Amino acid sequence: MMGHAGMAATAVRYLRAVGTTAQPQTSTTSPASPDTAPAPRLRAVGPDERAPVPAAEAVDPAEFRRVLGDFASGVTVVTARAPASGSAATGPVGFACQSFASLSMEPPLVSFMVARTSTTWPRIARAEGFCVNVLTAEQAQLCRGFAVSGADKFAGVAHTPSPVTGSPLLAGVSAWIDCTIHAVHTGGDHLIVVGRVRALDAADEPGRPLVFHRGRFGTFAPLD
Repeated sequence: MMGHAGMAATAVRYLRAVGTTAQPQTSTTSPASPDTAPAPRLRAVGPDERAPVPAAEAVDPAEFRRVLGDFASGVTVVTARAPASGSAATGPVGFACQSFASLSMEPPLVSFMVARTSTTWPRIARAEGFCVNVLTAEQAQLCRGFAVSGADKFAGVAHTPSPVTGSPLLAGVSAWIDCTIHAVHTGGDHLIVVGRVRALDAADEPGRPLVFHRGRFGTFAPLD
């Protein structure tokens, strides 16, 4: 089987070649190398392509969202530098992300999930790296700005290049994690992106964390 690094390299090469639209892969035998591997399926699954689910097993999407909303999460902004070539867009990119998580200590890996319909993800893939910016409670409005599609998300936002990938490191964040893309896996209507941590740091006095719960922003208060 192809290793994680090979899978990531294939995904990045494919996205660089075709831009934001990926086509279905065809059936093939096990590839000999990443260069001859079939292109991964990196598009959303349409309603007409989904296998029918028996009524007894179906989960109502609204109920799914309501129940899973009870799980409080931290809030991040995932950013990437403008790709050197292969894209009409010239500026950096970023999006608000609640699905960030640590994954492995040895090797140091983190992960986040992104919708297959995202127009930001292909540009992150072409950049071949990203920076996870962990937001503070004072940055809720900044998060809202990065959650909007089509706007200039970096207008008026202070940032510097991260030390390894050059991705935007936003001013005032609680912590940051600079990563190269390690692997990309499919997960229903989302992609699971695994990053290899290359550099990271946290503020000496990080302040209160920004937390998202039941569709609202909040923060953390210790019990003791």
